[in-house]
Order: sequence, then C-alpha cells, then structure tokens
Amino acid sequence: MNKDIDCRKLTLLYVEDEENIRNLLQNAIKDEFKEIIVASDGREGLKKFKKYQPDIIVSDILMPVCNGLEMAKSIKEISKETPIVLFSAFSEKEKLLSAIDIGIDKYLIKPVDIDELLKTIKEITLKKLSIDNIIKLSGGYNYNQTKHILYKDDKEIKLTKKELSFLNILIQNINSFVPHQELKEKVWNNKKVNDAAVRTFVKRFRNKTDYDFIENISGLGYKIKTK
Repeated sequence: MNKDIDCRKLTLLYVEDEENIRNLLQNAIKDEFKEIIVASDGREGLKKFKKYQPDIIVSDILMPVCNGLEMAKSIKEISKETPIVLFSAFSEKEKLLSAIDIGIDKYLIKPVDIDELLKTIKEITLKKLSIDNIIKLSGGYNYNQTKHILYKDDKEIKLTKKELSFLNILIQNINSFVPHQELKEKVWNNKKVNDAAVRTFVKRFRNKTDYDFIENISGLGYKIKTK
C-alpha cells in the first residue's frame, strides 16, 4: 500500500454556513485538491453530494435548515464508504456519540488546524480510497471497488445498474468463469431470460468496452481477467 495519497486527485465537498469561515478554509486548502465544492447548509450539501459524488466531505455540525449530523446520516445511508470529517465549536459528549453512531470517520474540535485537517484527510482517504481498492483488469481497464466505477485511461465507462451487477459478479469470480444460469439468477433476479437476450446484453457491454474485455467460455459462461 502507498504510504501517502495525492489529494490533488480528490474532489472535496465542504459544508459550512458561515461565509467568512467557508471562504477562509476553502482558500487555504484549494490548491491541495482537484476540486472543492462548497455548500452553505446540510440540505444543500446533500444535494451537491448526490450531484457531484465527491471523494470526501468536510462539514461543520451546527448549521441551519439541516445540520451536519443529519446530512452525514443521509449520506452514509447512500454511500457508507464516503469519508466524512465533522467539526464543531462544541465537544459535548452526546454530539460525539451521535457522530460515532452515524459512522463519521473523524470528529475535530474548532478552531481546526489546517495541517491537522489535511493530515486527517490523507489518513482516512488512504484507508478507504487507496490503490488496494483498484483492480487492474485486462485491456487496460481499472475497477474501483469502493466507488463501483470502471475506468480506462482515467476515463469513466458509464454502466447501467444491470451492467454493474454483471461486472461485479464476474469480478467476484475473477479469472474464473461464471455459469450462464448463475448470471441469469443474480443479474436478472431469477426472471426468465433467454440466451439470446443475454448475448445481446453482453454485446452492448462490449460496445462500451472492447470485445475481448468479456471472455465467452463456449457453452459454459463468461469471465473477465486481471491484467
């Protein structure tokens, strides 16, 4: 595993209701990240999370409309693996316990030291978004197991929900074939689907990638291989 992580490849969502504080912190760390998206309260933060799918979230707790804990709880229900750092001017035991219950990755007391914040971000992103979560596949493709995204040459391959399900099953059995019947049961939820429909589905998947990306094991099933 790498000993460090390049935050300049990460998109950060920063949620803070006080404009002066928001601008100060954003300006202090903007050169450390690929992009910083800002929001002024938890409700806006949740909307921007859904729209931009950032790599990490940094948020105050006490905010109007929707506070940081409420927002964090909603985000964790959508994406348990997305790292969240919360900070507050208060250190009440119940707030800390609530943050732990939600699954917050780090809780910092204000005023937050910039160096401590950056160190914290690197530590938790290294743990959750490290290279160990990337599977190198044949044909130059990479699959991010944490975010469930297929890439080639740093370009995301847009996949449907069914295509992602199909890919995940093949990756769980990487370098080994998955029988036709098992694919039908798991991808199509036991619904009756004929072989022609499966072949058409695989053809469309190959059109998004390469013909050799998915290997057909004649009469048995399909598989994908590591690099």
